[in-house]
Amino acid sequence: MTESRAQKTARARRIITQLEKAYPDAGIALNFSTPLELLVATILAAQCTDERVNQVTESLFRKYRTARDYARAAPATFEGEIRSTGFYKAKTRSILGMARALEERHGGQVPRTLEELVKLPGVGRKTANVVLSNAYGQQAIAVDTHVFRVSQRLGLGASDDPDRLEAQLSEVIPQARWTAFTHLLTTHGRRTCTARAPKCPRCPVRALCPWPGKPSA
Repeated sequence: MTESRAQKTARARRIITQLEKAYPDAGIALNFSTPLELLVATILAAQCTDERVNQVTESLFRKYRTARDYARAAPATFEGEIRSTGFYKAKTRSILGMARALEERHGGQVPRTLEELVKLPGVGRKTANVVLSNAYGQQAIAVDTHVFRVSQRLGLGASDDPDRLEAQLSEVIPQARWTAFTHLLTTHGRRTCTARAPKCPRCPVRALCPWPGKPSA
């Protein structure tokens, strides 16, 4: 039977409640102290673990403290400093280009709106939403690889396009819980609902999950 939007919203609320009980420590794993640091860390986190990014940014953030510092960095030097995060050439172009745009358009400050953030080099909706929700306290759903996978297994949305999936989720997740939902699904995806060999028997929301791929026992 097709689930109505109201039914899906009610089920989503129950999922959030159960995941909050299972993961009371759910939150962003990237280390940062300013919006700029979070923006840089999130760009570095593409196709890289948060643990590795935190190792790299420990020294990176001591050296580069402002957008101007990044804008003036020598690309070859910066590439070497972030090499271990992977795709270091593309990430260098994004970060240094983003920093120059901040200097030219925003006085070196990270903007507080989605519209302005996504105009920066290397910044898509997911990265922008991470910054808005975790640095500026705004409610936002950031569709990372875990949210993308887990939300669809849970039947809360269905799309090959992360932006479209974000729009679908925003219709069934209460806006006041968007950021918490992101953290909970990311944590659940890392610890239980993994891409390979998900731990379905111990899943805290197994009874609320319609995914046909889960084992029967």
